[in-house]
Amino acid sequence: MEDERIWAMEEKLWHGGEEVYERLVDENVVMSLPAEPFIFSRDEAKAAVKDTPRWEEVRFSDQRVNRPEEGLIVIGYQVEAKRGDETYRCFASSTMMRRGHEDWTVVHHSQVVPPKVAVENA
Repeated sequence: MEDERIWAMEEKLWHGGEEVYERLVDENVVMSLPAEPFIFSRDEAKAAVKDTPRWEEVRFSDQRVNRPEEGLIVIGYQVEAKRGDETYRCFASSTMMRRGHEDWTVVHHSQVVPPKVAVENA
């Protein structure tokens, strides 16, 4: 998968809700997020985003892509996401695995929030 498509897929996950997670997140995913219960299964992640407002703006920086072997992509980046007066910043990583021809799924996602820069209310 080319880099442009990788970042488009990752951005869909930041903007999307339960239906996007159903399509793009593997049933065996492990997610570590800065909110309880901190380690999420796909069903727990889908439930968490179901009632959460979508991010209106998402901007990636310091983007890195590694392909350790055929059918496996690991990315890392900084993200700034905004909705209304809320701004969220973190460092994130995702691992994508190819299930079939042009069929990729996220099998791991993690977010690290640096102290004192996580959420700002203007």
